[in-house]
Amino acid sequence: MADLTVLDATEATIGYTFGGREPIARIRPGEPVRLRTRDCFGGRVTSTADLPSRVCRFPFLNPVTGPLHVVGAEAGDTLAVHLIALTPVGEVGFSSTFPHFGALTGTAATAMLHPPLEERVWEYALDHRGQTVRYTARKSAFTADLPMVPMLGTVGVAPAHGEVRPSVVPGVHGGNLDTPLMRAGTTLYLPVGRGGALLAVGDGHARQGDGELCGVAVEVAMDVTLAVEVLSGVTTLTPRLETDTAIMSIGVARPLEDTYRAAHRDLVEHVSAMTGLDALDAYQLVSQAGRAHVGNVVDENYTIAAAIDKELLGGAQPYLGAHRRLRAVEVRR
Repeated sequence: MADLTVLDATEATIGYTFGGREPIARIRPGEPVRLRTRDCFGGRVTSTADLPSRVCRFPFLNPVTGPLHVVGAEAGDTLAVHLIALTPVGEVGFSSTFPHFGALTGTAATAMLHPPLEERVWEYALDHRGQTVRYTARKSAFTADLPMVPMLGTVGVAPAHGEVRPSVVPGVHGGNLDTPLMRAGTTLYLPVGRGGALLAVGDGHARQGDGELCGVAVEVAMDVTLAVEVLSGVTTLTPRLETDTAIMSIGVARPLEDTYRAAHRDLVEHVSAMTGLDALDAYQLVSQAGRAHVGNVVDENYTIAAAIDKELLGGAQPYLGAHRRLRAVEVRR
């Protein structure tokens, strides 16, 4: 059982990029850490009257807490990031629509003649005891209680070659992946681009539908408890996930069909490497047993997670059992 390192979200510990920032702390593999994260609005939206365009400073959205220097991580390694617990903070969360942002409106990349969407904010009451969030319509008295399913929208490391990427953009370094699969109990595998990895996390969601259709989930501050492991000399080309029952490859691309292709090509190659199946045999297995989960279709790059159940892999252990080891990390509070 390890002592818990706790880091708050302050102006000194948050940022808006992956790469280009000095670490705020050093962590060792296997030692748990808890980070407070701010919501994507930086806590500036506090009511439905607070339009993000008025209270937020663009492009300073989607703050991430970090980065953390991971002792022993070197470029070319793989960093396993296990989410031990995700706890929304506060009594309310917020969502919104933006002009020129979202899947069902004209955007900078999809030119349309119709007027931009209205900017509107919705407040969601969080019921921590009942684990629900309450949707309340803005133009009527309609309400609906939805299950609270906490997830992290953004987890990433510094990209390779000194590149600096905005925190709102997903890529092979991770970043704003926006997949509802990034829940407590999940392990994310990322390629280490530079020494220390420089891990940062943020963009907590009390829940999010597949695709993040309007571009904004139920945004909340979050307490994130995680532990990491460094897989030295192990190559990972795109973000991957592992749960107790499945492995997943995350495709990051545009358009959506190329995102689907990228996710499934990596999953086929991953299954082939683990099982010894040749490429076409692995392709056939994934074709008949695979699943596809849409992450987001609103960011500069889209995300899809291609998944297959581990029970179909003949006992093969992804990443030499890293998920199982991290699952066993105990936290002394």
